[in-house]
Amino acid sequence: MELRVGLGCDSHRLATGGPLRLGGVDLPADLHLVGHSDADALLHAVTDALLGAAGLDDIGQLFPNTDRRYAGADSAGLLQSAWLLVQKRGWQLVNLDCVVWAEQPKLSPHKLAMRQRLASLLQVEPERIGIKGKTGEGVGPVGRGEAIQTQCVALLMRTEQPE
Repeated sequence: MELRVGLGCDSHRLATGGPLRLGGVDLPADLHLVGHSDADALLHAVTDALLGAAGLDDIGQLFPNTDRRYAGADSAGLLQSAWLLVQKRGWQLVNLDCVVWAEQPKLSPHKLAMRQRLASLLQVEPERIGIKGKTGEGVGPVGRGEAIQTQCVALLMRTEQPE
């Protein structure tokens, strides 16, 4: 049995005006993440973790911010495209463990919805997805409420040889 671990990280600055899309879910907030696509930092970290574990190019190489096709793109669609590439290489998801650093909004009321959305996008049980919320404790861009940072670890298992 072959196992691989991948790590994905992302951060985006915050601006006024909501909603805040995180983990494929629109959270009620008067903030949004700024980026070339919809700037869903959690889905970007998950995408990079999966791609990295499979030994594939990162999200910036597959979906470059210099390509107008991805301007305003739904990160859920980008994740699904990347996940299809990973699966074609013969990999199956064992689990994801994610951390979101944000001062606002509080993530606890939304973690289940984010887990369920990720599970749906990746076609796995929600129990395979972990999401933890942390604050910046007043330190740095996260602590000052200027940005949200995310990190995700993915564990993949080879189920078959690549196509």
